[in-house]
Amino acid sequence: MKTLSFSILLLVISLFTSAQTENKIVIGKIDSVYSSILNEERKVWVYIPNADTENGIYAQQRYPVVYLLDGDAHFYSVVGMIQQLSQVNGNTICPEMIVVGIPNTDRTRDLTPTHIESDPPFMDSTFSVTTGGGENFISFIEKELAPHIDSMFPTSPYKMLIGHSFGGLAVMHSLINHPGLFNAYVCIDPSMWYDKMNFLKETQKALANKKYDGVSLYLGYANTMEDGMNVRHVISDTSQSTAHIRSIIQLDRSLKENTKNGLRYQGNYYENDDHGSVPLIAEYDALRFIFDFYRLKLSFEDWTDSTARLANKHETHFKNISRHLGYKVSPSENMMNTFGYEALNSKLYVKAESFFKLNVANYPESYNVYDSYGDFFVAKGDTANAVANFEKALALKENPFSRQKLNELQGVTPLMLSVIELQQYAGEFDFTGMVVKTYITEDKVMMFAPGQPEYELVPAGEHEFSIRNLSGYKVRFEMEDGKPIAMYSIQPEGTFKATTVNQKQK
Repeated sequence: MKTLSFSILLLVISLFTSAQTENKIVIGKIDSVYSSILNEERKVWVYIPNADTENGIYAQQRYPVVYLLDGDAHFYSVVGMIQQLSQVNGNTICPEMIVVGIPNTDRTRDLTPTHIESDPPFMDSTFSVTTGGGENFISFIEKELAPHIDSMFPTSPYKMLIGHSFGGLAVMHSLINHPGLFNAYVCIDPSMWYDKMNFLKETQKALANKKYDGVSLYLGYANTMEDGMNVRHVISDTSQSTAHIRSIIQLDRSLKENTKNGLRYQGNYYENDDHGSVPLIAEYDALRFIFDFYRLKLSFEDWTDSTARLANKHETHFKNISRHLGYKVSPSENMMNTFGYEALNSKLYVKAESFFKLNVANYPESYNVYDSYGDFFVAKGDTANAVANFEKALALKENPFSRQKLNELQGVTPLMLSVIELQQYAGEFDFTGMVVKTYITEDKVMMFAPGQPEYELVPAGEHEFSIRNLSGYKVRFEMEDGKPIAMYSIQPEGTFKATTVNQKQK
């Protein structure tokens, strides 16, 4: 129970700490790339999952990429939605993904497929100067932006394109002219009325003649009809006021009729939403449709079972995910490590080993998986296998924690610090409102928080400590002029930072 209570404390700390960076909530960064195709510098907004908690312990994860048109308008909502749907208590709806929002410089130029003089009542002649740059814009994404993103960020091969209104028009342009560029397309209330519906006719022809095996498309459209009109009658209407929804309904019908082109398709009419409100709900439904294979449904028995059942379910499930996405996807090292230590600290050895072994199989280049597996063998009293795994960890990366544990097993004199040397680590550390105190008693550094048990910090390296009798948890102090200015809690869930609030020397 002591181990469980302290783990809960650290988890609460992590929930507070990971949400803030210096009292600011930050969800992304602004990057830029010069486009020789468009002859201009283009800024992009980029969100990277877990960017605020990267700690160098776990193997680098790689993520699918969402390219988001009208990026400055939809970036916050799409990022928040993906964060929520990919982190639902381990029972996730979609994968964690990189989001690349593309703000506009000349929206009409970039998002329209053909040049037109005017198209009343939606566009007058003032739009005609720059219409029809859609092919160059798609070429910019394919040949300049995507390679830049792949070179700068941890991307996987899976890519998605999301667009609304004129952005939806660009999505359909990409689908029919560059069907292999993206794995999934989300088209929201697209302006298929464009060019007197000539682009709609081109789209319908392509859907009948081209193959889209392995590609997914979600179409969501809003209620843009006048009062008194309904979907049953609007298709036969000829007024300009219904051209927008009529063109989308015709597109939806063509998509449903062409069942042999291999396209995985779903369309949805949102009767209670208008052109401005429909993106949020359509994006949510699109993610659930596109990744309907991603959710792993677990029962109470799965969580409480003491065998390898839960690890086996994850292994089987991610093989299925890999089949759908077209490349190998493994359950995250972080998550499996956390499950393994939870089982180990509860003395559920069969269950613990199943998670550690799964990580070793999936992440053989990560020193951490061998360090964790070594901890398992220490708990089991299997010194030979513990030593072998700590040596593997150190061969991949020299680190004080594996070295300390190996030294203890081999009878090498452990790192010893004098009471005076230990005094520098005494203080109070604020994890965003949760205060943890360290103090020196005899020749030990002790750590505790109100309402929680005390734990001993065991020297493992310069300013680094393991936590006695608590596998998988470590502490590192950031020092300045011989005094701590920060404490890092390194745990299976990640690394979390606390700042010094009161330095106390005993």
